[in-house]
Amino acid sequence: MSAVTDESNAWPQGLLLTYYGDDFTGATDVLEAFTAAGVATVLFLEPPKAADLARFQHVRCVGLAGQSRGKSPEWMRSQLPAVFECLKQMGAPILQYKVCSTFDSSPAVGSIGQAIDLGVKTSSARWSPMVVGAPRLKRFQVFGHLFAGAEGVVYRIDRHPTMSRHPVTPMTEGDLRVHLGAQTLRRIELINLAELEDGLGQARCDELQGDDQPVVMIDVADKASQIDAGRLVWENRGEGLFSASSSGLQYALAAYWRQQGLIPQTPSLPAAQAVSCIAVVSGSCSPMSGVQIQSARAKGFSTQRLHIASCLDVHQCDAEIARLVSNAVSSIAHNMSPIVFSAEGPDDPAVLNFETTAANAMLSKTDAAVRIGQVLAEIMRQILDQSSVRRFVVAGGDSSGAVGSHLGIRALTVEAGMAPGAPLCRTWSDDPKRDGLQVVLKGGQMGSVNFYEQVRSGVFL
Repeated sequence: MSAVTDESNAWPQGLLLTYYGDDFTGATDVLEAFTAAGVATVLFLEPPKAADLARFQHVRCVGLAGQSRGKSPEWMRSQLPAVFECLKQMGAPILQYKVCSTFDSSPAVGSIGQAIDLGVKTSSARWSPMVVGAPRLKRFQVFGHLFAGAEGVVYRIDRHPTMSRHPVTPMTEGDLRVHLGAQTLRRIELINLAELEDGLGQARCDELQGDDQPVVMIDVADKASQIDAGRLVWENRGEGLFSASSSGLQYALAAYWRQQGLIPQTPSLPAAQAVSCIAVVSGSCSPMSGVQIQSARAKGFSTQRLHIASCLDVHQCDAEIARLVSNAVSSIAHNMSPIVFSAEGPDDPAVLNFETTAANAMLSKTDAAVRIGQVLAEIMRQILDQSSVRRFVVAGGDSSGAVGSHLGIRALTVEAGMAPGAPLCRTWSDDPKRDGLQVVLKGGQMGSVNFYEQVRSGVFL
């Protein structure tokens, strides 16, 4: 790497960035992006103590996995200020609220605007940059509009086959300024592709900043705009700033640092080794998750449907868990990888009838979803305790949060590359049974059709 003498661009000592992930799968997306770039990163599943941080003194980025993506503004106001203050005290020049690259949110659930209004209080910066586009993940922001890929086709986000139909926070608006404007009264600005291409990024950045700490979105659609976005954020970080961004921020910063010779020129992660069996629990109802389950079934995986009504009935829940665990452990004994799932895509009757099933159990839709996450977590705990499986997958952001917390895992680091946005992680735990496991926390839309077979074989093409 070439030496860098410009002090304004050089890395400071210690941490470069801290972040809070609005769900567990998104939090591992950041973990992967920075680790692959050569920026050592650790993700904690609960606020780290001094002893935890001392264990990872070499890292340049610390993350905290959360579940705010499915929470109310009231919950955010009660929980996020203390989290942001904890991360701020670590002294990194950038504090990030990591949002999903599909930006799904609403004024009532997972409000990104509410998170920004809380987060900017940690900073005296005169702007709050926002980077959402991440070309590696097939996410593109063009003149403020978000586009996302699905099965080889790029859609505007409000026409995306999954995100336009999200069961809780469907994306019905492609212009992120309009979408975010429904969640905050804060001024929202944009540095667009044409301005970046004309070399006006810095001038626009200077022009848009103010004492009202506006959100300034930066278009990212290709390598050039990605480097420009990274440059603008890094060179205008001042004494510290707050940014609500997707992992597009990590990719942008890494692209700029790479250009400056601060990190290796070629991002890379170790390859995963094959294992004989993996175990999977899936609480996702995305179309891709459904196709992945069907593909795994065709390849010899043992797929088992979780009976929703039984799981929501306190008198039947334990028996349903025991049934599924017994079948999964038996499958593993016969060298078959089990997948326990709640639905096969958004049109599954379990999804279409979920609200009615919850009502019959005297539960709200939200409380019922939480219960299903808890059931999947307990199923995975018992599978790990009763079998030799050391590599497992959790599909779905809420499910990942439930499983990670239930297993007593304190932290994650990246062990190997898998699909973009879904790395193979190593678990860190005070419990010897949970320390050193391999886990993939997979967002519903992440991965190819053959994802589960690839996780088992370690081969990703």
